Amino acid sequence: MKSHRQELEFTVSQRRQFINITPQVEAALAQSGIREGLCLVNAMHISASVFINDDESGLHADLEDWLEGLAPEKPHSRYRHNVGEDNADAHLKRTIMGREVVVAVTNGRLDFGPWEQIFYGEFDGLRRKRALIKIIGD
Repeated sequence: MKSHRQELEFTVSQRRQFINITPQVEAALAQSGIREGLCLVNAMHISASVFINDDESGLHADLEDWLEGLAPEKPHSRYRHNVGEDNADAHLKRTIMGREVVVAVTNGRLDFGPWEQIFYGEFDGLRRKRALIKIIGD
């Protein structure tokens, strides 16, 4: 069995943003040479998420509204975590959206269902961020 590890780096220009990272994950898979196995992609920050969904702007706006309804950014005083940084809502949003995804690799390709894409979801941006890609298989 082989393994391949790669980090993606982002400079996120907004506090909250969804970034389609599918092309970068596909490139890492091609570089790995792995034809059959599993591909893990995870956020390396506790205020960010990696998830799979459709790349459709209306859905992204709905996700943003839904998350903001569940864990509103303001008022910051509603949260006890806000010591030094006002980002408690970002931690909660990450918990809701999850830390990572695992995608099957079949015949050297990500084995997606219709419309599936991989996204890095940032909830406390405006700084450098990272995601990890780990591919294992043959």
